[in-house]
Amino acid sequence: MRFRPCIDLHDGRVKQIVGATLSDSGEGLRENFVSDRPPSWFARLYREDGLTGGHVIMLGPGNEAAAAEALAAWPGGMQVGGGITADNACEWLDRGAAAVIVTSYVFRDGMIDYSRLGRLVAAVGRGRLVLDLSCRLRGEDYYIVTDRWQKFTGVRVSPETLEELSRHCAEFLIHAADVEGRCAGVAEDLVALLGKHSPIPTTYAGGIGSMADIDLIESAGFGRLDFTVGSALDIFGGSGLTYREVVERTGRS
Repeated sequence: MRFRPCIDLHDGRVKQIVGATLSDSGEGLRENFVSDRPPSWFARLYREDGLTGGHVIMLGPGNEAAAAEALAAWPGGMQVGGGITADNACEWLDRGAAAVIVTSYVFRDGMIDYSRLGRLVAAVGRGRLVLDLSCRLRGEDYYIVTDRWQKFTGVRVSPETLEELSRHCAEFLIHAADVEGRCAGVAEDLVALLGKHSPIPTTYAGGIGSMADIDLIESAGFGRLDFTVGSALDIFGGSGLTYREVVERTGRS
């Protein structure tokens, strides 16, 4: 189990946001933290600690320059996501991304668009593609959500879905959007599902507020999941965890 750090960008600044409050209009947005430090500061910190495989996420438009700044601070050290398509994916690799992270482009009209997925794989290769299967609970099942986690698709996060999509990418990044940014506990049932059934490296995010939550991810996920944590960290204004203790707990990459 590895700590995969994050740089979440909104309106060109490093922020931590309650995931379920994101929307196109911006109404009702809840921000846990807005940093005065540039994205490059966080990228250099992760580089110094050898934390490879973290991600830079552009939450909406207007974040391209900030994302490029972070990638330039650590070429080849971080993945990038947010608005990635088959047409611009190679550009982001050229800017220093280790891999591109994609959600909405692949899930169109509520279903998997295999034509677009094929174009992405042809453009960057399976080994440099991460599929973001961030999801929300509907009834008793988790469904992949797109467009800043507001639109439900008809694609359920199931053993069959994980197996099928794993043939087209190198990793999964999965936010439990209902608990993202709340620091009130992880989605244990989702963690268990991913730990048991994901056939490729998978990073879980959402709800981590303490070291006990990280321990729970390790146990419920059978030690097979990596994790990312944002709002609870002291470097993002949180009080539940210090960045240094998380690094020491999980070790370097």
